[in-house]
Amino acid sequence: MSAPDRSRGWDLPADLASDPATIPDPATTPVPAELRSEIEAHMALYPDSSSAALPALEAAQRVHGWCSPEAIEQVACVMGVTPASLDAVATFYDMLYNEPVGEHAIFVCTNISCSLCGADELYAALLDAAGEDTAFNVRAFECLGACDIAPMASVDGVYVGPLATADVPVLLEDVRTGRPVLAEKQLLRRACADPGAGA
Repeated sequence: MSAPDRSRGWDLPADLASDPATIPDPATTPVPAELRSEIEAHMALYPDSSSAALPALEAAQRVHGWCSPEAIEQVACVMGVTPASLDAVATFYDMLYNEPVGEHAIFVCTNISCSLCGADELYAALLDAAGEDTAFNVRAFECLGACDIAPMASVDGVYVGPLATADVPVLLEDVRTGRPVLAEKQLLRRACADPGAGA
């Protein structure tokens, strides 16, 4: 059974005859202890604890792999808000996933600098090479802010570039085997005037 598409319905009128939204009951909503602690720590950083919605959802996504209905229910329970209020946040931000995705995030920058240097071909090659492998979440990304290494990508948060389509098999194999991804092309390893950068 596939997950419901929670992004639908935004253009439908409210059902005024339905029961009002409720906050999940802590007595009947199990929340992993570590997730609860992390959410509470985020809430403590804000004068209005509902401002912690983004980091709380991100924490739940790390636990569940995506912002599943169960994950949203757990966050809502801890924060004392309705799941619908969190659902509105989760469906707005593209770094929060509303359906299951691969555990390895490969974001290819396709903004102008990268696009002019071959990012579109790189993105197509990555999609083709990853194929149906559910371990990978390959996406185009509007801008990763590293134009000097165009075309580039973020692989599980590690910036690599400049890339060529010939790098794709090595990149995927590095991820599969747990090796540092294209170690010689990591932004972290580039020369920098700041001796503390990358430390």
